Amino acid sequence: MIRKKLIAGNWKMNKTATEAAPLAQEIVAAAGRNTDVDIVVCPPFTALETVGKIVDGSSIKLGAQNMHPEAGGAYTGEISAAMLRDLFATHVILGHSERRSYFGETDAFINKKVTASLKNQLKPILCVGETLAEREAGTTLKVVQTQVEVGLEGVSNDDITNVVIAYEPVWAIGTGKVATTEQAQEVHAFIRELLTKLYGEALAQKIRILYGGSMKPANAPELLAQKDIDGGLIGGAALESRSFLELINAAAAAK
Repeated sequence: MIRKKLIAGNWKMNKTATEAAPLAQEIVAAAGRNTDVDIVVCPPFTALETVGKIVDGSSIKLGAQNMHPEAGGAYTGEISAAMLRDLFATHVILGHSERRSYFGETDAFINKKVTASLKNQLKPILCVGETLAEREAGTTLKVVQTQVEVGLEGVSNDDITNVVIAYEPVWAIGTGKVATTEQAQEVHAFIRELLTKLYGEALAQKIRILYGGSMKPANAPELLAQKDIDGGLIGGAALESRSFLELINAAAAAK
């Protein structure tokens, strides 16, 4: 089955609303009518409204970088799914390795976010992946299996095709290191097998699995040519329009 490639830009804690506007404008100008690849931009919370207005009417979707699982209440500093939907966000990154390591987010807590996002018509990009210590210990697949299974607990067959999985080898994020194409495909294929066990072959073949380990224009064509790599969750290369657009073009060429 041919799955439409997805390129999602995670801007992390970069770009004020003022700085975000020209970047979003450049992306819309160059790729706003692109229908060969699904494109999502995920600016910081403070720039969501600004970027949302710029991408409105284009083929580019708006995503957030996180959300709280509760609908509202005394959660100072947090953002709810309804708040994101009110700004016309369609996607939300959940369980990013930085949330897990810096803020102590557990698989169970991330699962609450996944189910809450789906209830609010937000498409979660569920991030999974191992640390360097876990890879060196030979536990990569065990770690990923737990993160996938717990992260998707309670997600129905009806909802699973609205979920995107992003495999991010933590040791390859922002370090300049990149998993080899073979390493990346191995884990992507393993995730696909897990999804098949959980949801059946037909649904598993519809779920997109992104690579989130420092994908750049130089390595994107080889990675995107792999059977089970359906796009990228892009960090540093998403902060500059030229490199981000090169990745979109690489994804279009790989379809």
